[in-house]
Parts: sequence; C-alpha cells; structure tokens
Amino acid sequence: MAKFVYRMQNILNIKEKIENQEKIAYGMANARLAEEQEKLQGILIRRAGYEAKSRELVSGNLQIQEIKECKRAIDVMKSRQRTQMMNVHGAERNVEQARQRLNEAMIERKTHEKLREKAFDEFLEELKHEESKEIDELVSYSYHEDEPADKQQS
Repeated sequence: MAKFVYRMQNILNIKEKIENQEKIAYGMANARLAEEQEKLQGILIRRAGYEAKSRELVSGNLQIQEIKECKRAIDVMKSRQRTQMMNVHGAERNVEQARQRLNEAMIERKTHEKLREKAFDEFLEELKHEESKEIDELVSYSYHEDEPADKQQS
C-alpha cells in the first residue's frame, strides 16, 4: 500500500514549534503581570498602613517630626503606586500582545493542519481511484480470458 507523505510537513512542524514558543511567552507574560500586580498590592497595603499611622499621630499627641515623616512616606508610596500601576499596565499590554501572537500562531498551525488533512483526503481518493482502476483491469482481463473458452464450446 502507498504511504502518505505530506510535502509541507516540515512547515507544519515549524508552525507547531512556533505555537509552543508563543505559549511559553504567553505564560511568562502572565507570570510577569501577576508579579507586578502583587508588587502593587504590597505598595497599596504599605500606603494604607502609613495613612492609618498618620491618622493615629494626628489624633493623639502631636509629634510634628513623626507626622512629617509619615506624610513623606505616604507621598513616596503614592509615587511608587503610580510607577507600579504603569508597570502593571505595561505588563497587561505585553500579555495582550503575547495572546495575539499565540492566536496568530494557532491559526497558522490549524491552517496547515487543514491543508494536510485535505492533502490526505486527496491521497485517499487517488488511492481509491487507483484500486478501482486495478479492479476494472482485472475484471476486464478475466472476462476476456473466459470469453474465448465459451466460444470454443459452442
């Protein structure tokens, strides 16, 4: 029996490898986003702690130096929060870009798989046609061999 050989199998293999690489890149981008979000959460918690401490200092005995330090710490945390929010948004953009690249890679792979399936279906049809042709030849050959024998008997 004939063996099916897809002539663009190497391209399909490359597309599968590219898709796997994009899956890895997407996973890394997601991990980076989670890390940046975790950092932002830590900054928000620290800021809330400084704000609570500031309220406590203002309501109790006034210690001007500590209040100023606490206000500076809050300002620093606000600045870090803005910076970290920009980092989170950048990581979100990277995740979205990685997701789009992964989708494109998956579409390309699926396209080549469909082409391979179509080529295989054509191969099967061709094989069926060849088998049908061989059967017709055998039937025709055996019919012609039987025919003279029948005529000789009459």
